[in-house]
Amino acid sequence: MPALDLSTDVVALAAAIIDVPSESHDETLLADLVESALAECAHLTLVRFGNTIVARTELGRSDRVLIGGHLDTVPSAGNLPHHFDGDRLYGLGACDMKGGLAIALSLAANVKAPVRDVTYVFYECEEVASEFNGLQKVVDAEPMLLAASLAILMEPTNAGIEAGCQGTLRAEIRLNGVRSHSARSWMGINAVHAAGEVLARLQGYQAREPVVDGLTYHEGLNAVGIKGGIAGNVIPDECVVTVNYRFAPDRSLEEAKAHVESVFEGFDVQFVDEADAARPGLDRPAAAAFVEAIGVIPQPKFGWTDVARFTALGTPALNFGPGDPSIAHQVDEWVSVEQVRSCHERLQRWLTA
Repeated sequence: MPALDLSTDVVALAAAIIDVPSESHDETLLADLVESALAECAHLTLVRFGNTIVARTELGRSDRVLIGGHLDTVPSAGNLPHHFDGDRLYGLGACDMKGGLAIALSLAANVKAPVRDVTYVFYECEEVASEFNGLQKVVDAEPMLLAASLAILMEPTNAGIEAGCQGTLRAEIRLNGVRSHSARSWMGINAVHAAGEVLARLQGYQAREPVVDGLTYHEGLNAVGIKGGIAGNVIPDECVVTVNYRFAPDRSLEEAKAHVESVFEGFDVQFVDEADAARPGLDRPAAAAFVEAIGVIPQPKFGWTDVARFTALGTPALNFGPGDPSIAHQVDEWVSVEQVRSCHERLQRWLTA
C-alpha cells in the first residue's frame, strides 16, 4: 500500500483513503499510514493510542480547537476501489466519512501556522459499540489532550452545520412462553405470538418532535430485530424483540430509559447499549463564532455522533463535513467532490483568517 501524500489535491487524497480498507476493528493499516504521513510534519506533535492518532500544533495561541473524524467504515459490500461519476466520488466510506478525513488530514499537514492552535484526532471504532470507541479511550487515558474551546467532527452534514445530536439506546424486550410439540400447541404458550403486543405498541407509537435551543429534533422508537423459534415442530418458549430509541437532547439517558420502560410496561426490558444525547450548544461563544464564520443556518443532528462525548467534557461541539448523511452506509455510498472542496476551503479560511 503506497504512502499517503498529504500534499496532493484533497479530492485525490479522499480517493486514496477510500482505497485503504478500514472496517471497524481492522483500522491498523490506515492508522499506520496516517501516523507515518503526519510524522513528516514538523509542526505537529503526535500521540497514538491503539489505532487512534492525536496530532497537535503547539504554537502558544490563545485559543485551541479540535477537528476530528473516525477512521473506520461499516463492512464492505463490494464497493471498493473508488470510482468517479461526474461530481460524485463513490466507494466504501466515501460519505461516512473518508471525504471528511481527507479534509482534516490535508489541513493538519498544510496549515502550518493557524491563527488558533488545533488538535486533530483520527480515531478507531466509531461504527460499533461504544465500548470500543477510540475517542473514548483517549478521554479515559488523557482527557486533557482533547481540551478545546470548540470541537468540530467531520461527520457528513451536506456541507452544513448540524448541532448537537440525538441519543441512542437499544433494549431487548424478552417474552417467555412454555415449550411444547406443535401438534399439541395448546399444551404450550407461544412466546413469538406474545410479541404481537410489543409490535402493536411500536406501531401505534407517536414520536416526539421537541424544539431544543431553537432546533427541531425528531425522535424514533422502532423494532430493529426479532429472534425466536427452536424448530419447525416446536412451540417456542422465548422471543426477543430488539428496539432502538433515538431521543432528543432535552432528555437525559436515564429519562430516555424510563420512557422506554413506560412504553413497554408489563414486559421484561433489558438495556444492552446506550449513548447520551448532546445539546446544540449554539449559545457558547466559540460555537456561535464558527457558525457565523461558515455562514450557514445550523440544523439538528438526528443521528448520534461523538459530539456527545465532548458535551460531556464541557466542550461545545458541532458536526460539519461533506456528504449526505441519508446515504451513509449504502452500497453505492458517495460524496460530492464540490462539497469536499468547499468544506476544505471554508475550514482552511477559518483556521488562517
